[in-house]
Amino acid sequence: MSTPISVQGYQKLERELEQLKKERPAVIQAIKEAREEGDLKENAGYDAARERQGFLEARIAYIESQLPQYNIIDLDTLHSDKVIFGATVHVEDIDSGEEKQFTLLGPDEADFANGSISINSPVGKALLGHEVGDEVTIDVPKGRVTYEITDIEFHGVRS
Repeated sequence: MSTPISVQGYQKLERELEQLKKERPAVIQAIKEAREEGDLKENAGYDAARERQGFLEARIAYIESQLPQYNIIDLDTLHSDKVIFGATVHVEDIDSGEEKQFTLLGPDEADFANGSISINSPVGKALLGHEVGDEVTIDVPKGRVTYEITDIEFHGVRS
């Protein structure tokens, strides 16, 4: 099954992969130099370089395995009356009146700190397929919340 990703998200992962591959030789050199210092049991530089190498190789392998699985979607071409991948959804918490907005993206590009959530998250899954005016009740870590969808946008295009 393919995973949706925005054009921008895909390009960001491609750039990350390229950067990680460029970093490989420096990490290998750091390991070589640390080895030459002698006793590896108490060699913090060696341990740090090996740890970085492990991270690099794991991240490279992950990105390379995911790239063929993605369904690349141009967010600028999307429009719908329903919440779909790429939508920015405005909601109001029925109990508190607090307003929030979420942009629904794929799991490898969602960034809660920047206002985007995964379509696979509990909130993302619950909102998918709903329209403006719908009330959606979601089980979240702090309990249960009910949102009313007040607007759905696609890059400034209001639906």
